Amino acid sequence: MREALRKTRRSTGSGDEEQAVYQAGDNIFADLGRPNADELLAKAELARAIRHLIAARGLTQAIAAGVLGISQPDVSNLHRGRLAGFSMERLYRFLNSLGQDVRIVVQPKPRSRARATVRTLVRAGAR
Repeated sequence: MREALRKTRRSTGSGDEEQAVYQAGDNIFADLGRPNADELLAKAELARAIRHLIAARGLTQAIAAGVLGISQPDVSNLHRGRLAGFSMERLYRFLNSLGQDVRIVVQPKPRSRARATVRTLVRAGAR
């Protein structure tokens, strides 16, 4: 696990018992040592935006499937965070189907950071 995930011990307040508490960084997938952590986080954030848009419209999974052009089990997988079968491009298309613009910005990384990253920014309308 990377440095951002630090284990500390805290008393539970009930005598001698202690509880392990982990302090996570900005990307839980990186904290867990997952390969492609930036992409996993970006996909999770896009899927969350899709879930919120579906919920805000009061759509059932079956109706959402029709809007997105996928099966109801695929909508269920999106809702459950099972994203292995969903590319970033596919998630972008789902957002477009739900009336959302998707903007991709490519820019130089700051000198203060050792490596470039992939990040998503979801504006309030899609949350």
